[in-house]
Amino acid sequence: MSRMVVVEPGPLALVEDLGRPGLARLGVAGSGALDRSALRLANRLVGNPDGAAGLEILMGGFRARFDDEAWLAVTGAWGPVALDDRPAPPYTALRASAGAMLEIGTAERGVRYVLAVRGGFDEPVTLGSRSRDTLAAIGPGPVAAGAALSIGARPEASVPLLDRAAAFPPPAGAVTLALMPGPRAEWFTDAARTTLFDAEWRLSGQADRVGARLTGPALERRVPGELASEATVPGSIQVAGDGRPTILLADRPVTGGYPVIAIVAPASLDAVAQLRPGQEVRFRHA
Repeated sequence: MSRMVVVEPGPLALVEDLGRPGLARLGVAGSGALDRSALRLANRLVGNPDGAAGLEILMGGFRARFDDEAWLAVTGAWGPVALDDRPAPPYTALRASAGAMLEIGTAERGVRYVLAVRGGFDEPVTLGSRSRDTLAAIGPGPVAAGAALSIGARPEASVPLLDRAAAFPPPAGAVTLALMPGPRAEWFTDAARTTLFDAEWRLSGQADRVGARLTGPALERRVPGELASEATVPGSIQVAGDGRPTILLADRPVTGGYPVIAIVAPASLDAVAQLRPGQEVRFRHA
């Protein structure tokens, strides 16, 4: 079986597929790639099924060597990519020879690269998925230097002849996210609901795969106190006692006690995965 040996993993590299949906009743979040469209695209570029396991690489600083010839693609964040010390284009199917070294530099746009290899990473399956859930510590652990990741059997589909997709780096400026009404919107004043859409928000330094906390004005509550824990979904915007919102993401708790004022529409969630600290966020009605 072919392998990819990780020389330097960077700040955080995780095996992620499209997750383990449908297990919230057991207290298990869906997890999976935060930028799902980037994973699907990377997989399509190398002829994999959309849900094949790839690597989610935070910010870059990643180096790996291929034992055998392999096809790969890097999508998501935008930054320098090199194969055997030669610059390689992102969002493109790349052929690596046996012994080739892949290097992914520091991201210039976005924060999460996605690396797919033809055949997918053949890591152990837990509850139907190869994904790492960072909150519950389910699935393969963070990739360490020296780790040898097995590459699965080549899929029946070939590498597409037209192997270059439209490549648009994540935006560096303001990002607008579509919002749907939340189940506890009535817990907030009319002014707070207006402020949610009118204010300038920015991603704080408190952001990971569990949630992304925003800085901005406090959202005033109409109903005091906390509610009994209730179900959450990816994109739920919880508002803590200080009035500041947090967007819950793939590794979130499946229940929570803070009221949810709104929910980021599924089509906008991939953009949250690529936000950088300090980047401006605006909301619109879905």
